[in-house]
Amino acid sequence: METTRQSKVSRLLLKDLSEIFQMESRNLFGGKMISVTTVRISPDLALAKVYLSIFPSNATEETLKTIKINTKNIRRILGNKVGKQLRIVPELAFFVDDSLDYIENISNLLS
Repeated sequence: METTRQSKVSRLLLKDLSEIFQMESRNLFGGKMISVTTVRISPDLALAKVYLSIFPSNATEETLKTIKINTKNIRRILGNKVGKQLRIVPELAFFVDDSLDYIENISNLLS
């Protein structure tokens, strides 16, 4: 069960990370469309699991690798945005959210 504080911090991180990926996608990721679908924060607010949807989906692994290389830079930018609201900027762990691909696969199987 997620506490009120966890859900507030998750929403804050989701909003700010979405803005960061929107602004930095052209420079860092070659113009790929990256959207943050979910952020799950640990109970001690020290680790945030960020789930990303990447388009085009044929370059997902390569883009995720680039994101993981730039994690420190993304965390620094995030710290500048949320530094007044959070005492500690959480460590970021990025994962691919493949739920849209799963839904598409199920609909193809059903039709």
